[in-house]
Amino acid sequence: MKKYLLDTNTCAYFLNGKYDLETKIDEVGFENCFVSEITIAELKYGVAKSTQKEKNRKTLETFQAKFDILPIFPALDIYAAEKARLKTKGKILDDFDLLIGTTAILNNLILITKNVSDFDRLDGIVIEDWTSAG
Repeated sequence: MKKYLLDTNTCAYFLNGKYDLETKIDEVGFENCFVSEITIAELKYGVAKSTQKEKNRKTLETFQAKFDILPIFPALDIYAAEKARLKTKGKILDDFDLLIGTTAILNNLILITKNVSDFDRLDGIVIEDWTSAG
């Protein structure tokens, strides 16, 4: 059974009802989809800067309850190696994206993101974009 790590943009699209992601996640099974604690941090930031903080906080709490949240600590060795490798090639990746991507690699998860061109520079990553048709 395939298992997936949902990138922050995928989670935001899901929360906003875009791209019929709830149906897609239902098809693969919520139990086969995971979220990085970095994504939760980014979503909490979105709530903090929103105009409807309380409503969005509750929505995020409901969302969080549907998924297992993966820690980044186990992926830090891969993160460090990939960051060093990318820096020598001049292909820097944002630290949060790098932590999300290396969490997917460590846990043998397929990363679900719209930002394929950002993440595809990571060694050993498998990516799918559920926002594109086909």
